[in-house]
Amino acid sequence: MLDLASTVTQTRFGELVGVTQPTVSDLCTRGILREGASVAEWLRAYCDRLREVAAGRLGRESGLDLVQERAALAREQREGQAIKNAVARKEYAPIGLLADVLGMASSAVVDRFDQLEGALRKVAPDLPDAAKTTVLQVIADARNAWISETAAIVSDAVDAMGNADTDETDDDANPAPSPAPQPTT
Repeated sequence: MLDLASTVTQTRFGELVGVTQPTVSDLCTRGILREGASVAEWLRAYCDRLREVAAGRLGRESGLDLVQERAALAREQREGQAIKNAVARKEYAPIGLLADVLGMASSAVVDRFDQLEGALRKVAPDLPDAAKTTVLQVIADARNAWISETAAIVSDAVDAMGNADTDETDDDANPAPSPAPQPTT
C-alpha cells in the first residue's frame, strides 16, 4: 500500500502514473512537480497538468497547441473527404489526367482540321482558291489558338498548384479544374 503523505522516487511515481522516469524528471525540472513533495501533492499537480493540457490551455511551451492541432487535423480530414466526394461525383481528377485528356481531345480536333482541305476539294471542287485559302487560314488560326490556350491553362493550373503547396496559410489555394477552352472560329 502506498502512503500518500510520504515522498516517492521519480521512477516509482512514473510507474504509478504510467510514464517514464525521464518524463517525471522533466516535470520536476519545469516546476510542475516539486522535489520533496508528497505523493498526494505530485498526483494532484500531475492531474492538474493533465486537465490543463486536455483543455488546450497548456502545451504551447513545447510548440504544441492542442486546440490548433485538432483544428488542423479536422481541416485536413474535411478537405480529404471533399476530394473523395468530388472524385466519386466525377468532378475532380489529377492534373496529369486532365492534361492527358485535354491533349487527346486537342489531337482529335487537329486531325479533323487537317482533313478539311481534302474534304473541301471533294465536296466543292468549284470553290475558288481564295475561298479555300480563307477557310483553311481561319481553321489554322483557330487550331493554333486552341493549342496555345490549352497550354496556357495547363501551365497556369500547374503553377497555381505549386503556389498552393508553398502557401500553407491559404485554405482555398487549390483551384478547381477549369473546363477545356472552346476553339474560336
